[in-house]
Amino acid sequence: MKRLLCGMVAATLAFTVSPVLAADINFTRGIDQSSFKSLSKEAGAALAYRNMAPAAPLGITGFDIGLEVSAIDISSNSNYWNAAFNNEAPSYLVIPKIRARKGLPFGIDVGAMYSYVPDSNIKFYGVELSKSVLDGTMATPALGVRATYTNLAGVDDLSLQTYGIDASVSKVFLFITPYAGAGMLWINSDAKGNLKSKTLSELGIDLKSETISVPRVFGGIKVTPFPLLGITGEVEYVFRPIYSLKAAINF
Repeated sequence: MKRLLCGMVAATLAFTVSPVLAADINFTRGIDQSSFKSLSKEAGAALAYRNMAPAAPLGITGFDIGLEVSAIDISSNSNYWNAAFNNEAPSYLVIPKIRARKGLPFGIDVGAMYSYVPDSNIKFYGVELSKSVLDGTMATPALGVRATYTNLAGVDDLSLQTYGIDASVSKVFLFITPYAGAGMLWINSDAKGNLKSKTLSELGIDLKSETISVPRVFGGIKVTPFPLLGITGEVEYVFRPIYSLKAAINF
């Protein structure tokens, strides 16, 4: 078990520093409004704040800080992604992050995260606020609600923000805590820079901003076999699966 956990931590670190996505988002050609909407939807889903935690609050002395990586398959929609990645779009968007959560009184947790893909212009940050409805006991599950926000930075050709609300439930079984939840995600996007100018000049289309709302469902398992160490795996579905893994120090 210890060897397996160490392997999972090593894999997380390897993905976090992986150079596979070492490329800028820099549009080399224009896309139409329909493609821009699809691109915004997929990029927003990829950059949205993941849950990656059971519903129970951390408590006033609780703290959680760790490394996370998420991956979403974009291979079936390569046209607009190729435009974004200079005709060399990857099969998966792999998004590394560092994130932290702090427990506050009254069952409230606050959190923040930051992501930067090395050797690229892809950066984004986000915040979360969660509130426990039921703290949970050895016999009963925990229930919580959460609000999130993320903002894309560093990309000159695209402005994108996400807003989310969700509810989740979890139950502790020894050192394993499964959880599941559902909610809504709102994505706001605007074309800028090359994307705006190339689309207008090549296609004669003035791209309009997009506001998109999509449902989301997620489920995961947190494993804490040793004090201070937590490994969390999660699958979220926002029109397609998003896979995430987090290794964190928590207390």
